[in-house]
Amino acid sequence: MRLFFVILLGFISCNFYAQQKQATVYKININSEINTTSRIYLSNGLKEADAMQADAILLHLNTYGGTVVDADSMRSAILYNPIPVYVFIDNNAASAGALIAIACKKIYMRKGANIGAATVVSGETGEAMPDKYQSYMRSIIRSTAESHGKDTVITGNDTTYKWVRNPLIAEAMVDDRVYIPNVIDSGKVLTFTAQEAEKFGYCEGLAESVEEVITKYLGYSEYKIEEYKPTFLDNLKGFLTNPAFQAILIMIIIAGIYFELQSPGIGFPSIAAVMAAVLYFTPLYLDGLVQNWEIIVFLIGLILVALEIFVFPGFGISGILGVICIGGGLIFAMLNNDYFSFKEVSMPDISRSFLTVLSGILLSFGIILWLSSRIDQKGMFRKIALLKDLSDSESVNTDDFSLIGQTGKAMTILHPSGKIIINNEVYDAVSNQNFIESGKTVVVVKFENMQLYVEEI
Repeated sequence: MRLFFVILLGFISCNFYAQQKQATVYKININSEINTTSRIYLSNGLKEADAMQADAILLHLNTYGGTVVDADSMRSAILYNPIPVYVFIDNNAASAGALIAIACKKIYMRKGANIGAATVVSGETGEAMPDKYQSYMRSIIRSTAESHGKDTVITGNDTTYKWVRNPLIAEAMVDDRVYIPNVIDSGKVLTFTAQEAEKFGYCEGLAESVEEVITKYLGYSEYKIEEYKPTFLDNLKGFLTNPAFQAILIMIIIAGIYFELQSPGIGFPSIAAVMAAVLYFTPLYLDGLVQNWEIIVFLIGLILVALEIFVFPGFGISGILGVICIGGGLIFAMLNNDYFSFKEVSMPDISRSFLTVLSGILLSFGIILWLSSRIDQKGMFRKIALLKDLSDSESVNTDDFSLIGQTGKAMTILHPSGKIIINNEVYDAVSNQNFIESGKTVVVVKFENMQLYVEEI
């Protein structure tokens, strides 16, 4: 009998403790454009919530949209997170924000809030992108809605199954050709008000605050809110991994290598290229995207290009392989691949990586051509070019004309400029050919614009 009372008392105590235990709700605020920074906020927030074993995660969302690639990454993280993620749409969940909201287990909205308008548009013009971009967006938003499954509906003796979130409604938020009776006409992209979203299964309840969502819908009377606090490093990392900034870094890397190869030695172009490479790879390495072999491939590419220029003049196998390795290292660095396995890499990630690197390369070529064309024009670059022919000037050292026809040796590699030695005197010279190796015998063929021109004997 005593044992019975002890067990009963223990059961009552445990039940009382369970009732008094505070629930932990972890809140993540996304109230700006969907980009690499907001993706980092969500990723870090989910990790913190999982580490503290929170009971629920509440996404406080207010955004007009952003990049599809980052939105896709965020919706995948939400779908596969072990702790359920709920969303409270404070005002807007447009475009990429709609995709993220649909991925959450439950959607709650403030009166006056909106969700939808997920057509992929150009960031520059705001115009709808071609259908191949829309096709992918239609697919991922439809599959996101489907991931919530179906409810069983019993009517009399009939049992039917109804989508929790109708995939066709999600698709109508992207494609204006979708027609749904009593919901949307063709020719219009779907956007729901809070009441409309609740009516058609895209909102589980209306609330005016986070606290109301927690108490009224999540059912926690005793709770504490833990909130993700972004750090300076989060914002810096988000800035450095922004595709636009990455393209600029790639531009500096390529242009720096090009200009450094035009003048032997370590100068500003090489320093700029190294700094850009460090800024490019470091945040990706810290994020776990860059593997050691990808950095090695990039370095091998640089070595092969250098060999092509300094050892095997021209543009052959070494140069081609070098360019491929440099481009491959830069592209693979942005992908969450396991060596050459791309099972965990989405198509938008591959597209973003390829387009970012391609944009950087094209920008570098543009900068190289622009700088080359500006050297002899008016403006800041005019000072670095000698425009006047000084061959007849009194200030010309006539001794330099006497060097024409004399032979000497190349002290450095001439590609095309470098240094030569004649009669134990060192002179700056320019190769009249593509490339002259150090130590080769050269002959001075002309003196023009205060510059010696030589050819290899």
